[in-house]
Amino acid sequence: MANKKKEDFSVKETKPSIRAKKPLNGPTTSFDLVEEMLYLYVRTEKAKLEPVHSLLQVELKIGNYRGNTSHAPKSPEGEFLWHRVFAFTKSSLQDTSVQVLVKSVGGVVIGKRSFGVSEALKRVPPDPPLAAQWYPLVDPQGDSNIVGELMMAFWTGTQADDAYNLASHSDVAAPLSPEGLLSIRPKVHLIPRFWYLRVNVIAAQDLMIPDINDREQAAQIFVKASVLMNHQDNNVLRCDLTTKSCLTKTRDAKWNEDLMFVVAEPFDVPLYVAVFELLRRDATHPTDQGEERLLGYCEIPVKTVGKRNDTSPATILWKDLKVMESQGTNARFASKINMRISLDGGYHVFDEPTEFSSDRRPSAKVLWKSPVGVFELGIMSASGLSQVNPKTTVDTYCVAKYGPKWVRTRTVIDNCSPKWNEQYSWEIYDHCTVITIAVFENNKYMHKGGERLPDWGIGKVRIRLSELELDKVYTNSHPLVKLEPHGVKKTGELQLSYRFSSPSTFNVYSSYLEPLWPKLHYKLPLSVHQISKLKDQAIKLTVSKLKKAEPPLSEEVVRYVLEDNKFRFSLRRARANFIRCAKLLNSFSFCKQQFDRLRNWTNMMHTIIFIICLNLVYFFPAMALSSMFFMLCGLGAWGYRTRPRQLPHIDTELSQVYSVLPDEIAEEFDSFPTRVPREIVVDRYYRLAKIIFNAQTMLGDIATIGERVQSMLSWRDKRATFFVLIFFFTAGVLFYAIPWSLGLVYVLTIAYVFLHPRFRIDLPSYFQNFIARLPSNMDSML
Repeated sequence: MANKKKEDFSVKETKPSIRAKKPLNGPTTSFDLVEEMLYLYVRTEKAKLEPVHSLLQVELKIGNYRGNTSHAPKSPEGEFLWHRVFAFTKSSLQDTSVQVLVKSVGGVVIGKRSFGVSEALKRVPPDPPLAAQWYPLVDPQGDSNIVGELMMAFWTGTQADDAYNLASHSDVAAPLSPEGLLSIRPKVHLIPRFWYLRVNVIAAQDLMIPDINDREQAAQIFVKASVLMNHQDNNVLRCDLTTKSCLTKTRDAKWNEDLMFVVAEPFDVPLYVAVFELLRRDATHPTDQGEERLLGYCEIPVKTVGKRNDTSPATILWKDLKVMESQGTNARFASKINMRISLDGGYHVFDEPTEFSSDRRPSAKVLWKSPVGVFELGIMSASGLSQVNPKTTVDTYCVAKYGPKWVRTRTVIDNCSPKWNEQYSWEIYDHCTVITIAVFENNKYMHKGGERLPDWGIGKVRIRLSELELDKVYTNSHPLVKLEPHGVKKTGELQLSYRFSSPSTFNVYSSYLEPLWPKLHYKLPLSVHQISKLKDQAIKLTVSKLKKAEPPLSEEVVRYVLEDNKFRFSLRRARANFIRCAKLLNSFSFCKQQFDRLRNWTNMMHTIIFIICLNLVYFFPAMALSSMFFMLCGLGAWGYRTRPRQLPHIDTELSQVYSVLPDEIAEEFDSFPTRVPREIVVDRYYRLAKIIFNAQTMLGDIATIGERVQSMLSWRDKRATFFVLIFFFTAGVLFYAIPWSLGLVYVLTIAYVFLHPRFRIDLPSYFQNFIARLPSNMDSML
């Protein structure tokens, strides 16, 4: 792959004609980040015709464009109702008049009406909607005979019009069913808040274990718990969550284990907890799982579970265990289970990669802070989109995800350079977050090739908000990059405009000192294994919620947006992370080289100045720290002129996509177990894969921490660098003006480091919070 031509993956600035960068002349709308697109809107309401026909439809004709309503029956009031809106792109109109035809089932024209495109008045929000009027319909055989009336309205508007989201657009060549029309319209989805449901199983008493007193071996008792997605089906959100088995020779068992689930408001799901006994089939085969015998179960409505937002323990509950009817019942005897159950609202429920998190708020709304700003996104157009399936047309739409709000643009039919020009906004509670925009090919708009295909992901773009200047309008063309088994591929470019604005600059800067995650993550932390399992639950629950929306977002779309390939084995990523660490070590090597240059008197002037500085430090030790802070401040200020002018983009050199063999990239798409012939794979391969995976993750984490420290003075996050410069300058002035402050800081540092644990706060320090919010080169890696 070394000889393969390298494509341009840089972010390019564009100069679209948008109102946000123009003087305000004329009426304004909220759509100032996208180009204005003019549409001719025609709204057909109802009709009265004589003689009365059984079913009628309305057809609109403008040149080669057609628009048809469905066949409507006659209402009890003697009217035919449609309530449909059609939108025709004015720049593509090939005629100056619009023909309105009312047809019967056989296609026979019953009445017609025409009007000129120039007669349509221009409506710009916030103007109220245009009222529909009755227009006479004439006989198609003779224009003088009036056969009925049609109530309709027509006007010229933009994509900011209220009718835009409900209209049938002229670029849809084929007539669609109501379901197909719904699948290409823009939509905003808001998923409900997710909570962690913690079930602490403590013990069970009086279990109905047959012949427990006559056994020589102890019974192996364990617990299973599950949460159903809804009451209509038996799809288990998470099942077979087994605690550590308890070996007992009595009818009591103890576990004290936590089982955790992800549930969504309004908590209309039940929690099932069941106690089982493990029956081993063959004692000579320890790997034999054996059979399970149900000893009892209980059902608890999640809506009755208490909520907690701190580390206070939940209330202890005793629940009766029901038994199957076949096992019989005894009114004087009932098994019980002891549990603590709580809805933990102090955690943030992870559903996306932590490096690209778009929301860090806890589940409980009472713990939320005020928004720090608003992010506005204009999805303008795309260019050079590659055809995923050569047998189909290119019908594309965009999906943008930030926090619980998912937005979907309308689908542009059969166009490799679609134009959407739609604008959306989000409230920002933490500006050190990332928004994800993905482009998809819509294969649900119609059956293509007689086969219902999934919606293919063409590419996605991630934008880190902390790297944006306040109130500045960015208009960029972002590359769409996709990694395939044969290598990296540029699938097109996406033109976006965006702006991050904040009413309070102080709140933006003060957020750098706050903990990255809610406090409960530090006071009552979850293990890495728990977070991984709970993230899978959250993704499945998100898929379930969005599949039930109208129009639905399919599972492949949701998983593509939330995709996290960090935990997928990749020799290429391991090599890239190693090179990132090597580049960090180069800074130490550079310091050694410079020191050697000074020792060797390569530059006499530099050596003399360095010796004078060392002597000054010896005779004036109070100036040591102040000089260091002033030097760091000067280095950061000097680097302002070389600050990044463009946002980070996909770096193929950093990702090592051109320096590996084709088989190494194809290996990333290989499944476990592998799909290659068995004779090619040996046991050493799997051992090596596990070792490299651990090294890959470790090297990536080390590189991320080091790059965040380096970014303090890099001006990638301009607010953070400005904050650091102020701190360095203030510290330099303090140590220079108050010489004895050095000893005070030294004493306070030792006192802080060796503070008794009783007086410590179980939260990260300000410095850790600040470093955790800084960007790294992880944003530029595939």
